[in-house]
Amino acid sequence: MYNIAVLAGDGIGVEVMAAAKEALNAACRRAGGPRLAFSDYPAGALAYQQTGTALPDETIRACEQADAILLGAMGLPHIRYRDGTEISPQLDLREHLELYAGVRPIQPLKGLASRLADPRAANIDFVLVREQTEGLFFERRKTQIEDDAEARDAMVITRKGSERVFDFAFRLAQRRKARGRRGRVTCVDKANVLGSMAFFRRIFEERARHFEDITADSAYVDAMALNLVMKPWDYDVLVTENLFGDILSDLSAGLVGGMGMAPSGDIGDKHALFQPAHGSAPDIAGTGRANPTAMLLSAAMMLEWLGDRHGDAAARSAAALLHGAIGRAFAEGRALPYEFGGTSSTADITRAVIASLATDDATAAGARKG
Repeated sequence: MYNIAVLAGDGIGVEVMAAAKEALNAACRRAGGPRLAFSDYPAGALAYQQTGTALPDETIRACEQADAILLGAMGLPHIRYRDGTEISPQLDLREHLELYAGVRPIQPLKGLASRLADPRAANIDFVLVREQTEGLFFERRKTQIEDDAEARDAMVITRKGSERVFDFAFRLAQRRKARGRRGRVTCVDKANVLGSMAFFRRIFEERARHFEDITADSAYVDAMALNLVMKPWDYDVLVTENLFGDILSDLSAGLVGGMGMAPSGDIGDKHALFQPAHGSAPDIAGTGRANPTAMLLSAAMMLEWLGDRHGDAAARSAAALLHGAIGRAFAEGRALPYEFGGTSSTADITRAVIASLATDDATAAGARKG
């Protein structure tokens, strides 16, 4: 049995988390395991408003001891810290648990209209790996403001932080190459302007020499923003700094339909947290219109990570089954989210995925790669 710490959070986080639990249980039953024990803990903007603490010690301890963490969505625009920044305890968890690799798989699902007219958009299949413990986020909430006339935030790039995220990206590319992808890692930086980014690129090139089976190249972040719109099907694994990754992950999500289709994993050497890339969307909370797909895909990522970490074939099978069921639910027209012009509610999409699970076979045909 795996103990899963559940942080549903704010807004639609609560709704998509309920969908994830239901789909996870169904996938594990269909695969014959594993068993998951969910334990809910407070965190987020409402927790901060009610208690003055966005991430209670009890929640931190539970996350430290859990086999994996599921997070719904955190933050509400009308509840902020005193300095005006939004409540974002997920960033604290990344730092505390050293979840240094933010993994954002980008791949369209059949049955949903593409945001790009080029037919090659159907072949988009890349993963953005974002370093999450340093960069321009390193000294957040430590901004230096002088005489109300000047504000400064520091960018911090370390050899340790860079080496471990680069090695993670190269190992990911090796696994993807074994599944038929091209085996390429592209470092995204601004090495032509910032010395910290030149340092970042130099370490990338050093680590690349340890992975001779993988093609390594680099691109400036502004050029990459262009290329991800013009030819996103050309890329395999992208690795970048914290802020650049934050921006490019949203752009990338737009390529496959928006934030409601964008899963993510925050992965370290000992712990991992899985969450949809979207926010709490208070404007639609409680209406039943939240698209749970990103949360369901994140839940499948969690099962795959558990399977790989523990050598658990049942967990890997459940992950593949869930991936396949999500893809088939849309490909077969069983559901269509609001942002694609449909009328499928959170519950409708969840039911469609579970119905697809019931008709799947052990090979989980149509499962997403990566």
